[in-house]
Amino acid sequence: MRDVQNELDYREISLDRVGVNGVVYPITVLDRTNKTQDTYGKINLYVDLPKEFRGTHMSRFIEILNKHRKNVNLSSLREILTDTKAELNAKNAHIEIEFMYFVSKKAPISKIESLMNYVCKFIASENNNFDFILEVDIPIHIVCPCSKEISKFGAHNQRGVAKISIKMKKLVWIEEIIDIGEKAASAPVFALLKREDEKYITEHAYLNPRFVEDVARNISLSLDKDERIIWYYVEIISIESIHNHNAYACLSRDKRENANKDCKHL
Repeated sequence: MRDVQNELDYREISLDRVGVNGVVYPITVLDRTNKTQDTYGKINLYVDLPKEFRGTHMSRFIEILNKHRKNVNLSSLREILTDTKAELNAKNAHIEIEFMYFVSKKAPISKIESLMNYVCKFIASENNNFDFILEVDIPIHIVCPCSKEISKFGAHNQRGVAKISIKMKKLVWIEEIIDIGEKAASAPVFALLKREDEKYITEHAYLNPRFVEDVARNISLSLDKDERIIWYYVEIISIESIHNHNAYACLSRDKRENANKDCKHL
């Protein structure tokens, strides 16, 4: 049959990334407590396309995932990207895996355990070097310091999200990133709380008011101290309870260069 994808293209335009997007696939990730955790991921897998070729072979991306179906995890990402480059005759390969990660958490007073879910992401590229980013979205509780200061009683408070992305030279557990994000906020968020727990969390948050700027800086201080982490990006979004908009703060830092970068995901 005619191989349309391999036909020459005369428009002289190369493409940065082509491939498959939004593939739902079972994966296994490292779990600090249980060694491994089975979940599923939404996978994007791409390669570059030289200007000479009209298209890529989409079926080969799925074949590569099938080949690694029992080994789609952090340690196998480089192997998956190397195979992708070889199969597609590409110079660059890129993969993104977004997945749900579950952690068993004890309520602060009742000690009742429940599963808390966190959205995580693996982002990896293979060119001449392997590059990997771990991204974790951490739900947090934020109490406004200004509202507390000007009010006779109470203060407006809301749920927010701390997004922490890191590059590392040694393994950093997802649970460690979660802990950093939660400690930087007014209080952590739980899936299950009894009344005595709610009282504790409410009062604890009130005694620890935070602006989104405070949360971002607190996280930055913790990440700076960790020698395993060589680069990070922090983004805080507060879903405001008395405004029709969100409050926002972010920062990124490359510790290898000891220099701040623009506030964007590199």
